[in-house]
Amino acid sequence: MVAVAVRQPSSVVGSLRLRDVLSQLSLGRQDVSEASGLVNNVVSQLIQAIRSKDGTFNSIERLGAGSYYERVKTSEPNEFDIMLVMPVARLQLDESDDTGAYYYLTFKRNPKEKHLLEFLDEDGKLSAFKMLQALREIIKREVKHIKHAEVTVKRKKAGSPAITLEIKHSTTEISVDIILTLEVQQSWPPSTQDGLKIEQWLGTKVRRDFRNKSIYLVAKQNKEEKVLRGNTWRLSFSHIEKAMINNHGQSKTCCESDGPKCCRKACLKLLKYLLERLKMEHTKELEKICSYHVKTAFFHSCAMWPNDTDWHLGDLDHCFQKYLSYFLDCLRKSELPHFFIPKYNLLSQQDKASSNFLSRKINNQLNNRFPIFQESYCKQCL
Repeated sequence: MVAVAVRQPSSVVGSLRLRDVLSQLSLGRQDVSEASGLVNNVVSQLIQAIRSKDGTFNSIERLGAGSYYERVKTSEPNEFDIMLVMPVARLQLDESDDTGAYYYLTFKRNPKEKHLLEFLDEDGKLSAFKMLQALREIIKREVKHIKHAEVTVKRKKAGSPAITLEIKHSTTEISVDIILTLEVQQSWPPSTQDGLKIEQWLGTKVRRDFRNKSIYLVAKQNKEEKVLRGNTWRLSFSHIEKAMINNHGQSKTCCESDGPKCCRKACLKLLKYLLERLKMEHTKELEKICSYHVKTAFFHSCAMWPNDTDWHLGDLDHCFQKYLSYFLDCLRKSELPHFFIPKYNLLSQQDKASSNFLSRKINNQLNNRFPIFQESYCKQCL
């Protein structure tokens, strides 16, 4: 991938102000402790119940995913992603389209997981819809027995891989996405072969170690199918993404207590927050754009500028702008390759209107010294 020239606007936001904004994005320790404790209690009770109901889900393990567990959550600790990971010995993966991200799953002969045979559709494919529905029913029944908080299961969103809980406790309201995930112990599919270009950044050995990890598949409907049957699964790399963000330095001591400090995560938090604020103001126009686009651009930026010295903490302003310039270039071209599946473009031509709209809004912010940051900072100061 070719590095993008950093555009220098006539006036920039200034690293001092960026640091002020970052300081406002830090989550309060007490708030985090209370929220995470509440979520842990609810999810632990649910997992215990799910495991005890029948043989289908008795092997599930919990894995925290998403921005909270990557330590890049902004504003409030009010959204959590929990993957319920279910190990499966071997599956046949067949691509459902040309993205290389979506698959039909079938069992090889004499599968060990006999209890999953009830979730096959008429074509012998493992039905994501059926499995998600069974898990949802168990959770809906079990939340009625939770005493220490008011927990409800929100209505299913079409095509969403998540079962969303809403937890209310005194003044706290927290959203928890529970995502059914299959962990398949076999080689990554061919579509991933040329992805994960981290050799210069994290090293060849780290890449090899990552690729030796299991495949994760989430119950996600492929909207490109002519007939939506709910039997597609999408590759997920949440476990690898969390490892890369939490161990992001080229040197193994980067950002450790006695090591050199970089601004990689600071830049990611700033762009996530910028998108979050813009989406609040322009919900409909930006509904096709999500934080995963920002995170993917971040990984590409880390690979393009692999050295810790490229992200020196004192160069926050410059680093944020070069990362932002790369993201703007992706929006302009409507091209953002999936970091693990290079042929999969996350900014399809059908979403070009959203990409163009976001590009205009970000450029407007950039050329006017980020008033949206100033507004939020001023509100925090009141």
